[in-house]
Amino acid sequence: MSTTTVRGAGAREWGGLAVLSLPTVLLGLDVTVLYLALPSLAEDLRPSGTQELWIMDAYGFLIAGFLLTMGTLGDRIGLRRLLMIGAAAFGTVSVLAAYSTSADMLVVARAALGIAGATLMPSTLALISTMFADQRQRSLAIGVWATSFALGMALGPVVGGVMLNHFWWGSVFLLAVPVAIVLLVAAPALIPEYRAPRSGRFDLLSVTLSLIAILPVVYAVKRFAKDGFEVPTIAAALIGVVFAVLFVRRQGGLVSPLLDVRLFTDRTFSAALSVLLIGLVGVGGSMLLITQQLQFVEGLPPVEAGLWMGPPALMMLLAAIGAPLVARRVPPGLVMAVTLALSTVGYVLLALVESTGGVALMVAGFGLVYLGLGTIAALGTDLVVAAAPAEKAGSASAMSETVQELGLALGVAILGSLATAVYRDQMDDEISGDIPPEVADAAGDSLAGAVSSAQRMPVGLLDLAREAATSGMNTAMAVAAACTVVLVFLSAVVLRHVGVIGGDEPEAGGDVPAEPAKSGV
Repeated sequence: MSTTTVRGAGAREWGGLAVLSLPTVLLGLDVTVLYLALPSLAEDLRPSGTQELWIMDAYGFLIAGFLLTMGTLGDRIGLRRLLMIGAAAFGTVSVLAAYSTSADMLVVARAALGIAGATLMPSTLALISTMFADQRQRSLAIGVWATSFALGMALGPVVGGVMLNHFWWGSVFLLAVPVAIVLLVAAPALIPEYRAPRSGRFDLLSVTLSLIAILPVVYAVKRFAKDGFEVPTIAAALIGVVFAVLFVRRQGGLVSPLLDVRLFTDRTFSAALSVLLIGLVGVGGSMLLITQQLQFVEGLPPVEAGLWMGPPALMMLLAAIGAPLVARRVPPGLVMAVTLALSTVGYVLLALVESTGGVALMVAGFGLVYLGLGTIAALGTDLVVAAAPAEKAGSASAMSETVQELGLALGVAILGSLATAVYRDQMDDEISGDIPPEVADAAGDSLAGAVSSAQRMPVGLLDLAREAATSGMNTAMAVAAACTVVLVFLSAVVLRHVGVIGGDEPEAGGDVPAEPAKSGV
């Protein structure tokens, strides 16, 4: 870094941060609200087990597919302009999702929300990185940004529980409408526009290659979740890998690439992205399984389940705002390693939950999981953004958001599928031939199906289904614990060179890319 003096943020920038936090709160709220809405949604639309997974993660996968494109597009047409376009689209599609009349319609609406969300997420983070040039202020602003997501997650269960208690499941999507209106009104006054200088030509071939690289992999993950290893699954995965290689090769030869692959030569950038990706896999799977456990196994109504989900989300809020302050005195890698070690303990507690009376243990374990999430969301994101030059703010922010959204979606797909596989294996041994075929299929497919068919099942079979679902969650959480141990090592060892935030000689770069980051970032 040079000794260039940077201007501190003023009232307009902090007011702009408040506006940028609105869509972030909304996205966090959407996560927990939808998990709580799943039981009533399933009762109304009666989706299959596969459709349930698509409803939950089509949004995340489509965001992951389009984030790189939208992040780079924002650098070219203006980050604020893209943010406002995304807000209008998100509000409109949310209305369509709210009034979906079939599972397929809701899946399509969730996919459209993903594309709209892909315009929001990189814009908010990239604008923060350009509005706050001072390193300490930027780190704190990103912590506030991450805290906004935590606040949304904390409010989601409570607000969603109340709404589900008085209205139908679709009402939770309508929360996006007033947020979109406020953002569209306030953004022009408080948020400065930013376009990357010398942004170059927008390469449509790179956009196409990125989508063909991601979407077949998405299909492969989803098909594997349903059918295991089959020829179409393997073929789709191979197609995705081949086009990913072609995409990376093309980026290396472009003057203005969709993704600057030189950023990956910075080990801090790569290691922080890895921590975000793997960390969010565990969180995505645990969010789905725990909310189902609270309602389907413990039998809690939405409002009560929402209240129990509040304290863990508040732990995330605490970590997201506190970690950047602690990292001014303690190296960020060490802060992340300690909190991820606590998250590992949390996953172990979740792996020990039993099918009855496990609410307190779940809340304690999930609180520790969220403690690690808040820390890596704030510090990991800051490390990624700090490693990129200002003109790559949208692209770097998009990469950060891509791996987080992909991690959440993969967590639902992989850990959700693992839990489902354990459930189905145990239920195959319990379902007898004298049960009506449609009831047997529903009970054997998922716990949601068993609960919806409870009145037509033999006495005791629902209890066995709940025990099978608990075993599935225990297995998935044990796998998540093992993966988090790897992240503890990665944070403590690979990121040990990163100095405290705001130090005289920041070392956010590690192995510096070909063109070092500008002093303003």
